[in-house]
Amino acid sequence: MNTNLQTPIDYLKGVGPNRADLLRKELGIHTYQDLINLFPNRYIDRTYYYKINELQRNTSDVQVIGTVIGFQEVGNGRTKRLVATFKDETGVMDLVWFRGYKWIREGIKLNKTYVIFGKTNWFNGKFNMPHPEMELLEEHQKNLQSAMQPIYPSTEKLSNKGITNRVIIKIMQQLFLETNGKFKETLSNNLLVELKLIEKSEALFNVHFPKNQELLGRAQFRLKFEELFYIQLQLIIKNLIHKSKIKGYPFTKVGDLFNTFFNTHLPFELTGAQKRVIKEIRADLGSNAQMNRLLQGDVGSGKTIVALMSMLIALDNGFQACLMAPTEILSVQHYNGLCELCNKFNISIKLLTGSSKTLERRKIHESLENGELNILIGTHALLENKVKFKNLGLAIIDEQHRFGVAQRSKLWHKGPPLTPPKGSGKESLPLGEIRGAPPHVLVMTATPIPRTLAMSVYGDLDISVIDELPPGRKSIKTVHRYDKNRLNVFKFIRDEIAKGRQIYIVYPLIQESSTMDYKDLMDGYESIVREFPLPKYQISIVHGKMKPADKDYEMQRFINGQTQIMVATTVIEVGVNVPNASVMIIESAERFGLSQLHQLRGRVGRGAEQSYCILMTSHKLSDDSKTRLETMVRTNDGFEIAEVDLRLRGPGDLMGTQQSGVLNLKIADIIKDKDILQLARYHAKQILHRDPSLTNPDNIILLNTYKELCKYKNLWNYIS
Repeated sequence: MNTNLQTPIDYLKGVGPNRADLLRKELGIHTYQDLINLFPNRYIDRTYYYKINELQRNTSDVQVIGTVIGFQEVGNGRTKRLVATFKDETGVMDLVWFRGYKWIREGIKLNKTYVIFGKTNWFNGKFNMPHPEMELLEEHQKNLQSAMQPIYPSTEKLSNKGITNRVIIKIMQQLFLETNGKFKETLSNNLLVELKLIEKSEALFNVHFPKNQELLGRAQFRLKFEELFYIQLQLIIKNLIHKSKIKGYPFTKVGDLFNTFFNTHLPFELTGAQKRVIKEIRADLGSNAQMNRLLQGDVGSGKTIVALMSMLIALDNGFQACLMAPTEILSVQHYNGLCELCNKFNISIKLLTGSSKTLERRKIHESLENGELNILIGTHALLENKVKFKNLGLAIIDEQHRFGVAQRSKLWHKGPPLTPPKGSGKESLPLGEIRGAPPHVLVMTATPIPRTLAMSVYGDLDISVIDELPPGRKSIKTVHRYDKNRLNVFKFIRDEIAKGRQIYIVYPLIQESSTMDYKDLMDGYESIVREFPLPKYQISIVHGKMKPADKDYEMQRFINGQTQIMVATTVIEVGVNVPNASVMIIESAERFGLSQLHQLRGRVGRGAEQSYCILMTSHKLSDDSKTRLETMVRTNDGFEIAEVDLRLRGPGDLMGTQQSGVLNLKIADIIKDKDILQLARYHAKQILHRDPSLTNPDNIILLNTYKELCKYKNLWNYIS
């Protein structure tokens, strides 16, 4: 291949500086390589030429052969348009242009045979075709024709500036002529043979100019596999580099604290999933590499006990541990829960948050640095420079997507000291081996991440999943009710309160600017107060406009059982634990996302009693809203819900902006192509397992392509 695909697009015949500028700004096409990776959105069958008397009134794309026999300008001002009369042997139709007609009229030759292509409309008793693509029949017959015409991504600006689909096809044809249709192979021979993939050149030709449906399918499969394969290769290499470069301090023993807790103080039998996950974490902590693991567990699946047992391994090896949560309420809850579990042990646990008093802070800082403090729980306050550990060995981060990457990396720099802790049996280790080693990191999330997304976005982390609930938990009953059933719902609330239960009523999130949301919440609150009057009923209210201290005060009243009803916005979404709350009512449920609805539902069902979730909506529901509500009523499985959410919202929306860059895919779609994604990950893993450095002769091609991708796409920073 002589043509360098990194050549700027300006140099391709038929492009020039003006078009190049537009292609750069509108479609991000800077080089020949970018153009070849501009894949069609869809294809149109161009094998059939319609006669005018065969046209149907269905506005589909058609092509017709005929001649232009005359022009006229119609209308005035904004309605002015150019109309050409176009005929074949069976009838006549109009061609219409609403703009640019001066140069269109000059460019069209009367009584010459043209092939026209476009969508037809039926107007005033005859067919017309607005802004048709037109090509002289002799040119049409000469050109690189394929049975199926590609339709490329475009923008309004490109169309207005005359860069139509036909123009893009022409410059794509030019690119194939200049390269002789020969492109460097990027997959190894073993992969091509094993998966029966067509070669790169054949795949690119057939994705842009498919000869038939079968070849198009094979071309798309080959290119999708390649794209997903290199993403997986990057993520797995990143993981391997992490494990080989970033040494952790090995926790060599499972000691007295862990064993005593496991054998005599466990409040309940661990589930099989919890045992499996602890085993995976134990293996990581015992290796020489720093642990970097994501622990997924649905609401109420028992992640806290796994976190504690991981911390006990750190303590048994002479290290400290910390747990960071996104909110003060959640960190207090973790603190109380861990204190209760550890009350039979001589373990020092402290809580550090934004509202900790100065004297308390000073004591915590002191006992952290001299090693008397074993476990520190807290919020972002843990990241302050003043917080210095003597020997932090394990950092646990709860609800990871609430913390930025920069915040997480701060925890890294709070790692072990320059000398091993006494009693670890490692005092004689050379200092260089442990200098500045970061703590092991365990990230916990209750937001189930669909497998396909976990493979694509968190593919560089090791992932553990707790996929079974503790025995004896009753599954939450979920129902959908319309506003007209409100009185029945109020009666149900009264009955539950009479049994001694507590109720959540949640309204859509208040944004500072949204007066509408605030009005909805206050109207709702007032109607609840009318329906459940003092002194028989006590009601708490919590929303985003309140001061943190007021919010905490109201939450605390509800947690302590002083109020029976909590009216709130989604501030209660993450982590509050009130075992006595058994009913969750979600107002305007159609305005919430699926994962949000699932998280809110997880606030109930934490005690032994039967719990309920009631989704309240108006009658006006979109198809997506109906799907969300039906899914919630049908299942309590967070992973199934996450898969539906991914289908409805797409990956970018689900991950938020910081992750969606990884998923900037050219041809593959991680939702529709999840089978190809799994296949790609399997093969990437196999190849790297057999040949981690990709130096076997058959894999050299993979290594070179990988390096090139890193060079041109700035992926090296992403990987290293």
